[in-house]
Amino acid sequence: MPGRSVSAITELIATASLDRTWQVATMHTPVGLYPRAGLLPAVVEVRNQTGDWDGVGQTRQLMLSDGGSVIEHTTNVDRLEFFAYNLTDFQKVFGVMVESARAEWTFTQAPNGTLIRWRYSFHSKPGYGLPLAAIIKLLWGPYMKRVLPGIVREIERSR
Repeated sequence: MPGRSVSAITELIATASLDRTWQVATMHTPVGLYPRAGLLPAVVEVRNQTGDWDGVGQTRQLMLSDGGSVIEHTTNVDRLEFFAYNLTDFQKVFGVMVESARAEWTFTQAPNGTLIRWRYSFHSKPGYGLPLAAIIKLLWGPYMKRVLPGIVREIERSR
């Protein structure tokens, strides 16, 4: 039986220019912006990054606070509009359930700043669709809603 896809989406307005929002949300290190939350580990280190994270085809390994890691590969970089990357080689619990994932960031000029829309889509391994859907609904979706305000604070911190 093929795997299942499940997504979580959140959005928020940053009261900063489109350029500033883009720079921080896409090019800033994820260390410190993705804290541990319950069962979800923090991003604690970036290894083996193949560039400034501003072009298609770049990769990096995120080291997580639970001893696991994940590989990110940029797939779309449309400056000031859209940024996406695929995630593979999950470890720990996600390594058992997740075949791959995709993160998409869309940036739109808004009256008071920049609207950020963040979507994460996870693709389960066969037989793990329902447990993964529960984790995304109960843990990952709420986590995204907790993380994005911290990213927006970082964007607005040094406008």
